[in-house]
Amino acid sequence: METWQRNLVVLWIGTLLTSASYSMVIPFLPLFLLKIGVHQHTDIWSGALYSAAFVAGAIAAPYWGSLGDRYGQKPMIVRAGFVLFVIYGLTAFVQHPWELLVLRTLQGLLSGYIPGSVALVGSNTPEDKVGYALSTISAASSAGGIVGPLLGGTIARLFGNRVAFGSASVLVLISTLLALLFVREMNKKRATSRPSVLGAIGGALHNKPLLTALSLNMVVSFSIMTIEPVLTLYIAELDPSASAKNASFLAGLVFSLAGIASVVFAPLWGKYADRIGFAKVLTIGLAGGAVWTFMQIPFHNVIAFAAVRFVYGAFFCAVYPAINGLIVRSTETTFRGRAFGLNQTANQIGNTVGPLVGGAIADATSIHGVFWVTGALLASVAAGAYALMRHPSLLPRNEQAPHTPAP
Repeated sequence: METWQRNLVVLWIGTLLTSASYSMVIPFLPLFLLKIGVHQHTDIWSGALYSAAFVAGAIAAPYWGSLGDRYGQKPMIVRAGFVLFVIYGLTAFVQHPWELLVLRTLQGLLSGYIPGSVALVGSNTPEDKVGYALSTISAASSAGGIVGPLLGGTIARLFGNRVAFGSASVLVLISTLLALLFVREMNKKRATSRPSVLGAIGGALHNKPLLTALSLNMVVSFSIMTIEPVLTLYIAELDPSASAKNASFLAGLVFSLAGIASVVFAPLWGKYADRIGFAKVLTIGLAGGAVWTFMQIPFHNVIAFAAVRFVYGAFFCAVYPAINGLIVRSTETTFRGRAFGLNQTANQIGNTVGPLVGGAIADATSIHGVFWVTGALLASVAAGAYALMRHPSLLPRNEQAPHTPAP
């Protein structure tokens, strides 16, 4: 096995475990708030907890990306992994929502295992294998999104949410040790300038296709995150007779179905993108996501709602890989680490504002109101993505003639 292949296998496992550790606890934060005694304005608290990590991450991600370009991505991966290990462990002992808010803020400022893994794989893989390697890492993240909610929901049901946080801490520790012991960074090219957020932004401002992809990421993230923080509470409302533990299990099951759809359909979307281009696949995925967001509104039982979420996931799983594909085609290898750092920032900006808006809408109207807003936003972004295809200067040149990557 070549070094880049070993790196890919190790980071695939690490990304799977880290993604699972995240998704086995974060979707259940609203229910955890109820457990620690927050029974008023729960929607607002839920939105604040999501946004705290995202706003901190939006500030810190370009800095860690620049630091990785200068000193290597492996130290950034290991650093982020140990940080997550400590934060998840401490979360198991919180007694007050303010303590949870502080830990979520620190998580946003200091974490970054998966973005670091993407940057390392992108910089240490032969050019004719980069597309394959990045799609493999993306599949690991999706697989973690399947395993995590089921595992977290089951542990929460049997032992409680605090044990679930402790279990997530152990998983991320394993992924960190794997990277520390077995990942070898081959690309010795290092940036000579000091790490600078403004420097990374300045480099991106001269690349219109990259700015287009970053803008799409930010708006899409905002759109879907208006509903994510209150989705668990909505699932609990669909079965009011369920206990808190059973509600966690049901929420985990529904989240996992969307993840299963991603693992099944994402490779098909990837092959389709090689033929028609990432921009067209992005438009189709956004349009399908909008339609099936609206379709979730009429269903008021868990089984039907879960089925609709599966179909939604089958379409929406095309969106983020398509955006990542646009970023890869818009950048040189030497700038790709910073590009994905900025991509993380764009994602976090959308993730910051979305939960606050969604929580406020749910608090002022109802959770159904959030579904209407999210569907309308995704439809608007789909229309914008379609309009972009009429402006070639805003898309990568090779997006006009997609190539078929090496198997």
